[in-house]
Amino acid sequence: MTYANPHLLWAVDELKDHLQDPDLVLMDMRPPEAYSNVHIPGARSFDIFGISLIDTRPEPLEAFLWMIEHLIQGKGVNNGSNVVVYDDIAGMRSARLFWFLEFFGHDAVHMLNGGFNAWRDAGFPVTQQAIVPKAGNFRMKPRRERIATVEDVLQKLHRPAAVIVDTRSDAEYTGQVVRAKRGGAIPGAVHLEWTNNLDAKGFFKPAAELARIYAERKITPDKEVIPHCQGAYRSAHTYLALRLLGYPTVRNYLGSWGEWGNREDLPIEHPSQP
Repeated sequence: MTYANPHLLWAVDELKDHLQDPDLVLMDMRPPEAYSNVHIPGARSFDIFGISLIDTRPEPLEAFLWMIEHLIQGKGVNNGSNVVVYDDIAGMRSARLFWFLEFFGHDAVHMLNGGFNAWRDAGFPVTQQAIVPKAGNFRMKPRRERIATVEDVLQKLHRPAAVIVDTRSDAEYTGQVVRAKRGGAIPGAVHLEWTNNLDAKGFFKPAAELARIYAERKITPDKEVIPHCQGAYRSAHTYLALRLLGYPTVRNYLGSWGEWGNREDLPIEHPSQP
């Protein structure tokens, strides 16, 4: 079994072959200090790890997406750019920008499988030379079917044609670790921590193994899948895993538990230890 959409991942060899392409925009999503220490030649630092949204009602959502669009523009992304994202491994930081770009209607986006560690381990060149790009002409054309808001999640609760996937840790899921006003889980959510997508070296698992993991939990391609976490980073990783497998309807819940757990008008449950 192979990935349904293998082009979403680039191997380090593929990146090396395209490193001089004029349309390539290489995004280093690691913390700025890691980028300053050493990075892939031509990469630009883009750390948006602390920027999250905990209110997906229309007006705050629109303002947040406008901000993200302008941040992406500022990193030199054009409508015709071929964007490759990476962090240390095939991780959640780069997955989140991958999801943003796909949601914004930009199809030419790929994650570097294995991340910077794989590039370094292959013996390919690294540098400390920083890139300061000129602003690009990127404009978002949002695809509503790739995002879930709080209202979307409420409408899908307990519906057999939809499945909400909680990609957080066991302790967050059960409410032992509380990172909002309330701890616990969205009622009926299926728990599958995002790290299950990766092997021990930080590469995505093979297609057959990924497909088995999700099928065992009845997260199947015939359903509308809505992953969430705390701030839509880990859930973006699960979004990418399911896109690799060819799932037709996957919607990242942007507000995630940062929104759900802080709104006392929304239902929660306290699952037992998985």
